[in-house]
Amino acid sequence: MTRADPQTVPWRAKGLLLENCNCLGVCPGHIHFSNNCSHDRCIGYWAVQIYSGFFGEVDLSGLQCVVAFDSPKKMISGNWTEVIIVDKKASPEQFLALETILTGAAGGPWEVLNRFVGTRLPTKQLSIEILQEGNSKNIKVDNLMESTITPLTGTEKDVPVTIENMFNQIHGSSQIVAHGETNYTDGVITIDTNKTHALISKFIWEMAHS
Repeated sequence: MTRADPQTVPWRAKGLLLENCNCLGVCPGHIHFSNNCSHDRCIGYWAVQIYSGFFGEVDLSGLQCVVAFDSPKKMISGNWTEVIIVDKKASPEQFLALETILTGAAGGPWEVLNRFVGTRLPTKQLSIEILQEGNSKNIKVDNLMESTITPLTGTEKDVPVTIENMFNQIHGSSQIVAHGETNYTDGVITIDTNKTHALISKFIWEMAHS
């Protein structure tokens, strides 16, 4: 696989997407980028667990990624700062495939998000752990990040609160509402949250080419 004509390469990824940012309640920018977020900057991350997937002939199954971002209060204004972190277990071919997808160069939903990125930091390759502990998901990225995402429960205490039929470029249409606690810093982006907006959903991303 090479960088030549990445939008001609068929690809697909299916898995779990986790999100936490510093907004209170459900992030207004998650509803639509034209909404004002809770603070002057919306700062957070997406963590990706790929259950199965491919990019051309490259198998992506079992890999994990984190995308950290820092955006204006009104996300549609653009000029986001963003960094992609790829699983240390990824081979050079897998690393390139994931970077190509998550920068939007391969088309699909991440191509839409890339329109808002003004500063893209160099992609990192680090150890990523996403573990289930009780009701929560714990995410650890080397010495850069520790995060816990815990679903909110409703009337039935063992059933998570969900948002249904919600359109979002990268999330699935059924989303578990949660709260997150994150400490992350890479020298440019700093995420420091305590029981703020978080979501969990199952996604399917793909681009098929004839």
